[in-house]
Amino acid sequence: MKNLANKITSWGKKTGIILSIIGTVSCSGFLDEDVTSQIGSDYLNSPKGLNDGLNAAYSTMRAWYGTERGNNFTIFGTDIYTNGADGSWKFMNTYTNQFDSQNGHVRELWDEFYRGINTCNAVIDRSAEVTGISQEAVAKIVAEAKFIRAHHYFIMVQLFGPLDLQLSETILPTKEVSRASVETVYAAIIADLESAIPSLEASAAASDYGRATRAAAEHLLGRVYLTKATSEAASSSDYADAERNLQSVIDNYGLELLPDFGDVHAFGNEINNEVIWSTQYTRDPLTNGGGNNSHVFFLMEYDVQPGMQRDTENGRPFKRYRPTDYTLNTIFADRTNDSRYKKSYRDAFLSNKPGTYNTTFDKSKETVTFAQGDTTMWLPGYNMSEAERAQYPYQVLTPELYTERLFPALRKQMDPGRADRTQFEGGRDYIAMRLADTYLMLAEAQLMQGKVAEATDNINVVRRRAAFPGKEAEMEISESEMTFEFLTEERARELIGEQTRWLDLKRWGILVERVKMYNPQGAPNIKDFHVLRPIPQNQIDRAEGTSSGFPQNPGY
Repeated sequence: MKNLANKITSWGKKTGIILSIIGTVSCSGFLDEDVTSQIGSDYLNSPKGLNDGLNAAYSTMRAWYGTERGNNFTIFGTDIYTNGADGSWKFMNTYTNQFDSQNGHVRELWDEFYRGINTCNAVIDRSAEVTGISQEAVAKIVAEAKFIRAHHYFIMVQLFGPLDLQLSETILPTKEVSRASVETVYAAIIADLESAIPSLEASAAASDYGRATRAAAEHLLGRVYLTKATSEAASSSDYADAERNLQSVIDNYGLELLPDFGDVHAFGNEINNEVIWSTQYTRDPLTNGGGNNSHVFFLMEYDVQPGMQRDTENGRPFKRYRPTDYTLNTIFADRTNDSRYKKSYRDAFLSNKPGTYNTTFDKSKETVTFAQGDTTMWLPGYNMSEAERAQYPYQVLTPELYTERLFPALRKQMDPGRADRTQFEGGRDYIAMRLADTYLMLAEAQLMQGKVAEATDNINVVRRRAAFPGKEAEMEISESEMTFEFLTEERARELIGEQTRWLDLKRWGILVERVKMYNPQGAPNIKDFHVLRPIPQNQIDRAEGTSSGFPQNPGY
């Protein structure tokens, strides 16, 4: 086993109940899962209980990474993705009034992250009384708990603004909550990470993969400072502090970009030298929670087309996220030098259902006939005349024929290792932090300080790796090309489909304008207040004084 804990032990401030599924460390160092229930509170005061509590806190990362809610929060309603044909969450892309305080995603994320936070609080508070374990081991456990707590508060402060800031264990249910300022929340996040970094392992050991490391904490802290710099908590030193932490990640931990961009998210290669930290999943249905579900959302409706049927290799197509015209025509305009379009999107399908069929979307021919393994569809990425399409013995899906069901399908999150073609609960680890993102954030921090030459150098590191062989020189940009607009596009090219874009647009202060410019479905309804998400109604209802004690965000 290589995944961390699973279902959280709920020392929940909202429930006060302890029902848990706890992970334990095996002799191999990977984290195995033992299912345990009805554990008393005193269990946490033992060395094993303290470690199991930490593992339970790790499992709450699965509320965000690789889930439908985490993807909807970050992929929908941006400039680079809009909605496909299916799904009941389109309002998160279109910004209609259905996106309100009763939204299941905001409620689930809020509750699960606060369970994780309170579990971290319990681990931190009780660690001082635990005996039979070395102080060094205790310090490492506490540091990892602070990493998790900082991570959760950071995601939530970006989504919701002022938060209920709890930094000690809540054992009994309480209605005494309030919304601490964004500045106060950021101060707590930074204090946690700065306190954690010295006690964390420098990098992940193969035998204990998935735990927070010094590299992961510095990467996260760099992003925190970069985001804080454009918030109401901004300080004049934020960009310099971001630069310092991100440069350390690059310099000090032996991480390196893989030579081939296409290998970063290749199936079976989730542990590689570019990955800084990932959220762990497993193939065991007992311990996988809801699984990593990202594999279903980015796929087109290939499975009802001539010569095709659904299989594990091509995926279960939910048709949720469709790339915008801006993505296809601007972000990935260069397909001669830059390999990232080719290596991010599927451009061909091979027959797994031989036979003769009437054509569906490509009417340049009436029928098509396929043997096993023949090409059934080709997506060239550019338009061609009907006469040109007729020359091919298969259907050609050109941009003018794209629909909410038929569009380029993202490769990155596909999971052919699922048990069968209908399985929703994927088992791939979710890569949450990787070195290319570190380089891009470092370039951003430098650009914002006027260090254009340094920013250009770091962007070019990423771009050279993305080049087709022999095109490295053509991929390099000059200092005059190192603009803010170029940076926004480069992050999209590199990180598309990796749960970053909404948060990036929010950080840059351009969410509303970019959705209006490039997302036709979202443009009519998005308003300035949509830079924050609604506070879940159940949180307001259980607060002392309800809406007066815990006010809703404006506009909801």
